[in-house]
Amino acid sequence: MAKSDGYAYFRRTSLFWIITVTLSMGYFTWTVFWPSEVPYGSLGPLGSLSKYLVDNHYHYMYYGWWMSWAVHMMEAILALKMCGDKGIESALARTLWFGQTFLFGFASLGLLLKYKPDKRAKQQ
Repeated sequence: MAKSDGYAYFRRTSLFWIITVTLSMGYFTWTVFWPSEVPYGSLGPLGSLSKYLVDNHYHYMYYGWWMSWAVHMMEAILALKMCGDKGIESALARTLWFGQTFLFGFASLGLLLKYKPDKRAKQQ
């Protein structure tokens, strides 16, 4: 197939989102599974908020952590469906979209949503 038909379309999300989501989910994981190890006093307002949430609403944080990964999984499954709808048939490209969307969520899915396949390529 021609390169312009979107057969193997994949775009990496921006470094900003990769770092932001990785640090955010990493911190969330740290506060949920190892709350006694977090240096709350050294983190300023974020530490105060985190300490309050751990002390008073831990069960919401715990279930929220699982829910956030469930949402990422649903987004990744949606990315696979969108790949099919947009004519992205390469197994490698579909795997990359699934993995990237699972790890970085809407930061990745947004790139796939913006992709407009060439209508001429779909009609052939």
